[in-house]
Amino acid sequence: MSTDHTSHTPKIVGTVWGLLVLNTLGSAGAKTIVPLPRSLIQMVTMGALVTAFALALTVNLRLRLRASAYLFLLTLLLVMSVISSSHLESGFGALFRCFRLALFVGTLWLLSRWWDGGTTFVRHHIRMYLAVLGTVAAGLVASPGAALPDLYGGRLVGALWPLTPPQIGQYAAVIIGLTVLLLLDRRTDGTSAAVVIVPSLVLLALTHTRTATLGLLLGLALAIGSLMLTSGAARRFFTWAVAIAAVAAVGFASALQTWFLRGQSQENFSSLTGRAKVWHALLTAPRTTIEYLFGVGLGDKSFDGLPIDNSWLAVYNEQGVIGVGLVAAFIVVLGGIALLRPPSLSRACAIFLISYCAIASYTEAGLGDASPYLLHLAVAASLLATPAPAVPFPAPDVPRRRVPRWAQRTEVG
Repeated sequence: MSTDHTSHTPKIVGTVWGLLVLNTLGSAGAKTIVPLPRSLIQMVTMGALVTAFALALTVNLRLRLRASAYLFLLTLLLVMSVISSSHLESGFGALFRCFRLALFVGTLWLLSRWWDGGTTFVRHHIRMYLAVLGTVAAGLVASPGAALPDLYGGRLVGALWPLTPPQIGQYAAVIIGLTVLLLLDRRTDGTSAAVVIVPSLVLLALTHTRTATLGLLLGLALAIGSLMLTSGAARRFFTWAVAIAAVAAVGFASALQTWFLRGQSQENFSSLTGRAKVWHALLTAPRTTIEYLFGVGLGDKSFDGLPIDNSWLAVYNEQGVIGVGLVAAFIVVLGGIALLRPPSLSRACAIFLISYCAIASYTEAGLGDASPYLLHLAVAASLLATPAPAVPFPAPDVPRRRVPRWAQRTEVG
């Protein structure tokens, strides 16, 4: 595997990243203003992935790749997925999902050539998800009733593209956290940061997504904490954030509690909106040794027709305990590498993304298949990559000038 690396990132790489984001938006969600057939959405998302792979291959024809423990473990997870899906317990759709995951992982391998520890992919990530949130905001303006439907308890959904409240909350939380860290390190100005942070905070609040909010707060706390020894801006921000949080907790306790509970009963809240019942049924269901080790194959992250909404249990169901071990391995490996790096913006952004994915994995699925969570971790891996050493160009051979004998005698005399 070649470790050749070019510091200059072609613009087409940003296009490829945008297509990967489009592919992971999914095809299930709320009813849109203009009804979009699910088959059409799936055609668009799958077409985006095929195009992303083709473009990545075009820009990296020599297959210059960077060594990556994350991508290596993700490739092993792909192999496990193919093994578990080959039994066809989940139907032929499982093999199609394996093909999709293979294209997804292959595209990330092709892009790894430009992983150099810089913030290039952070900026791509923010731009692409900001564009997605732009469609959500446009849908809210165009049709508030469709964007805040009673079916979802008045929570914000995608009215132009079918996006659920947890999806919108996740995208908003991730780009808010990354933009705050860029601002603290003065990699962006206040106006540009406000354009991203303020609208995203409004959309996050309208989704009433507890997981995304907790992931944002805890992830930022860990990321900023990693900068406090070397950054005065991080220390000031942390101090102000704690003070504001304390005031808000005292002065707006009732409003915060109402927002957090979302009108749910105590029983419904304690069972994590019914998730606990699905988890119990999944864990107590009889499984053969093969199913225990390898799972039943890639599916739609549901059990008995109900969403699992837990990355670890979804992987256990579809890729078995071996798959769970591989997912845990790439989370632990990325986290361990981040802890070993000296304090820096790249390290802080990586810690935020890894922490967010780990926190969200408890109530959302996605770590075992092509998803935004794997893209978040790919950005973290790019931030933790060490720059390839510059290869000095060899000095050109200078032909030795021949000195005539009479000149040599003159010099001696």
